[in-house]
Amino acid sequence: MKQTHINIPFQIFPDLKSLDAADAQLMEAARVATGHAYAPYSKFSVGAAIRLENGSILTGSNQENASFPAGICAERVTLSAASATFPGIAVTSMALTYINVSGTGNRPISPCGICRQTLAEYEQRFGRSIRLILGGFSGEIFLISRATDLLPFAFSSQELKQL
Repeated sequence: MKQTHINIPFQIFPDLKSLDAADAQLMEAARVATGHAYAPYSKFSVGAAIRLENGSILTGSNQENASFPAGICAERVTLSAASATFPGIAVTSMALTYINVSGTGNRPISPCGICRQTLAEYEQRFGRSIRLILGGFSGEIFLISRATDLLPFAFSSQELKQL
């Protein structure tokens, strides 16, 4: 038996002011997007903003419904909007933030499992990394160079080809 481990490299910034201007702009756009969330059941509003290879910025927010939890996360709303609006244009970075009506929003948030899989698929699809900027409305911000770092054993098209 061989035992090993996975390291996930990321940077920690003390606050929004510590980010470079482009990343701060993206996080601000994500914060605005939380105001468009429809989260009457969880009271957990999530906003995402992406920058595309062509420089465009798109935003999205989580959308719940009465058959909770069968809503759609902010990350997938935003990626879907990008594919529909700018087909074939790669995503270069995504900022993600939240407001928790029932608690605090002062630490970074991370994508759920299905969003991690979707981000990994977008990286594979376009052959380039998607930088993730993860934060709350205050506090530290994490910067992760590649979305696939969050899902090191992602299911991919390679497995489907082996069937």
